[in-house]
Amino acid sequence: MQLVNQTWFLLKKEIILEWRSKYAFNGVLLYVVSTVFICYIAFNLNPGLSGSSGYPIIWNVLFWIIMLFAAVNAIAKSFMQESKGRLLYYYSIASPQAIILSKTIYNVLLMALLSALALPTYLLFFNNTIGDPLFYCLAVLLGSFSFSTVFTMISAIASKAGNNGTLMAILSFPVVIPVILLLIRLSKNAMDGIGRNFSYSGIGVLCAINLIVITTALLLFPFLWRD
Repeated sequence: MQLVNQTWFLLKKEIILEWRSKYAFNGVLLYVVSTVFICYIAFNLNPGLSGSSGYPIIWNVLFWIIMLFAAVNAIAKSFMQESKGRLLYYYSIASPQAIILSKTIYNVLLMALLSALALPTYLLFFNNTIGDPLFYCLAVLLGSFSFSTVFTMISAIASKAGNNGTLMAILSFPVVIPVILLLIRLSKNAMDGIGRNFSYSGIGVLCAINLIVITTALLLFPFLWRD
């Protein structure tokens, strides 16, 4: 019960700080909208591309590239922006599990909100080629959750290594690549209107990866915290 109370308290703190500054949200939202608009201009410069058979694949891959870099910009600084004094204060009032859980939940909520805004913006500029919109939205939510868990854990590790951005990129690469490949496959199935039962195994693998990442974060972060 104490863990739940501490997590809730820290989560409210994260939301209040973001609501006051809106730095991360506004910056990432500007990035998403501007990138979608640039992609739209690029497609219009080559009108034949939008009519080709490969358009749905390009459409889908571009969307996930945009969401991947939006997640990096929004989540990568979860721990890197915390001062040593603030971290010491957290150490005195909460458990490390509560801290990593609150950061993860906050990042999940932030990415879910950004995804809810990014997808309609993307659909506004590009032709709607989604055969199963509901399942595609589910894939987007799973992607938001996956990016949040992975980058929150990697950000915590990198923050203890002198805020080394290169280290974060190296550590996240082997985890993010299978995640994004699964997401592209799931969303492509939704675009083609393929039966949902063909995607259940991919969803199971994605959920297993998230479970492993969260469990690893809960086990590893207390040792990082002591350091």
